[in-house]
Amino acid sequence: MPEQPLDLELKMEENDLYQEEIFTDRRVGTIQRLTPIDRTGKRDDKRPVLYVGQTQLMSRMGALPLSFEIPGDSLEQAVQNFATAANGALVETMQKLEEMRREQASSLIVPDATGGFGGGGGLGGGGNPGGGRIRL
Repeated sequence: MPEQPLDLELKMEENDLYQEEIFTDRRVGTIQRLTPIDRTGKRDDKRPVLYVGQTQLMSRMGALPLSFEIPGDSLEQAVQNFATAANGALVETMQKLEEMRREQASSLIVPDATGGFGGGGGLGGGGNPGGGRIRL
């Protein structure tokens, strides 16, 4: 079967361009300084410079990447605010993971002892031997 070409509209937004610079201490993480520019590459003074932090934290499941905005009007302020912003991003990420875990747990439907999904009791055998009927 021939593949259908994707009709994606991947147009760069020329009024929302930024020049990116990356700073790192080679230990904890990186800070991106996003300087707004116009379509000719000149600084756009109408928009603020943005600072974005990135780091990884080790968890039981492996490395957990964090990306977060850092408040500040200079690189110096961004460096000073890095830890606070990273901690806030970690708390927010952990809350989202817990919410996702709760949603997953509440969406499981567990069969009752009769092999069905409604009332009843006992260890009755409905269904195929060895085949569960757990629906997600």
